[in-house]
Amino acid sequence: MASLSVFEIIYIIVVLIVCLRIIYDTNNITKTLSYLLLVIFVPFFGIIFYFSFGVNYRNNKIYSKKLFSNIQFEKKLEIQLQNYAKQIIKNKGELLESNKKLIRLLFKDISSPLTNKNEVDLLINGESKFPEVFKALEAAKHHIHIEYYVFTEGETGRKIEEILVRKAKEGVTIKFMYDDYGSSSIRKSMVYRLREAGIEAYPFYKIKLIYLANRMNYRNHRKIIVIDGRVGFVGGINVSDTYTNTIQTKPFPYWRDTHLKIHGPAVWYLQYLFLCDWNFCANCELEPDPHFFPDLESFKTTQNVAVQIAASGPDSETPTIMYALLQAISLAEDEILITTPYFVPNESIMDALCIASMSGVNVKLIVPHTSDSRIVNAAASSYYEELLKAGVEIYRYTKGFVHAKTVTIDHEISIVGSANMDMRSFDLNFEVNAVVYDKQINEQLRAAFYDDLESTDQIDLKRWQDRSWYHELFEKLARLLSPLL
Repeated sequence: MASLSVFEIIYIIVVLIVCLRIIYDTNNITKTLSYLLLVIFVPFFGIIFYFSFGVNYRNNKIYSKKLFSNIQFEKKLEIQLQNYAKQIIKNKGELLESNKKLIRLLFKDISSPLTNKNEVDLLINGESKFPEVFKALEAAKHHIHIEYYVFTEGETGRKIEEILVRKAKEGVTIKFMYDDYGSSSIRKSMVYRLREAGIEAYPFYKIKLIYLANRMNYRNHRKIIVIDGRVGFVGGINVSDTYTNTIQTKPFPYWRDTHLKIHGPAVWYLQYLFLCDWNFCANCELEPDPHFFPDLESFKTTQNVAVQIAASGPDSETPTIMYALLQAISLAEDEILITTPYFVPNESIMDALCIASMSGVNVKLIVPHTSDSRIVNAAASSYYEELLKAGVEIYRYTKGFVHAKTVTIDHEISIVGSANMDMRSFDLNFEVNAVVYDKQINEQLRAAFYDDLESTDQIDLKRWQDRSWYHELFEKLARLLSPLL
């Protein structure tokens, strides 16, 4: 047998070093095995792929989320928020008392305050959201903060641009943050026009050729608008005509999505997230301003809805959004309703849903019948049989593309945000969800869910098991890529 060349020996040593790095740096067993197999059995490309997409940025943070330079002020504020939350739980009674484990989790993990005296409006699809956005932007007096994954130059984007330019001339301070990958189409057009109008505009985690794959992998998927520190928007709807069903310029005949408009102190944490992200992408140290966080007494709201914000990303110590979902699922006694466009769960989510269903909780899941990503749809399909056997009801949306990311638990917890129920949202993207503790909002979201059920086909376990072998094979092959999707 011929002896190994120097090049082959060096390559083997490199592979061993990379394998040790993967074992040391990757906490998820499934991901570890996937990367190890890729590096060992796919020469050169496997190593390049791992260093492009697999480095654990929860251990090697892209940036450290910190807004307050005054540590004493931060500690004082935390104590005030803790006392504030305890008072809300006491006053709201049984509703919040029964969900205090979730409330405590979010506060302890990311210091997300529980707030009340919020007005919350459920916005179904772009045709409901954008008129509210236009109206709120027009009413801005001091500042407008915008942060989006996808922002395009269609009719909707140009309308927002026109309002922003006009408000800037009126003296309103405007900060505009866009994801450099998701909003790549506006880099050399709208962004320049905004800057010429005196609006600060920065990309989040700018894509550079030398870091192309890695920087494409860690994206800011949040959709946040904050106006005068009092009104906020959060959810799944990007700024694009695709989301407005009155404008037919898209591959799907109908685009189903969900968003929230919040007026009240819950906007505080949306503001905090924006400012942290802004300090990173603009490379500055913008300190809190009294206008950014108005006094609680200054909010004139007509409702008393309790809201918490769940956020996570590569900057987080823990996968907060995933933990919040797991805790919410564990609290369910009667019903769990989930809508998600990309269902590529990890083992924890799968186990939680199966356990809930087998324990007598009615679990229903709406996913797309046809997705905008064939391989993600195939990977998602590979999980259905296990869920169906556990009693989970799965429905595929046929009216168009369902892009909403919502969860309702019993008649008390409602979750609306940017995070999909997949590993990318849990581990790689910067995401934000609003957790609403309110029976009325829950009932509205449940009604929307059951209305969507009218446009679905339910998957039957027996028929699903009888599908063609080549479909099943493609799904299983796609599932191998689940940790990487």
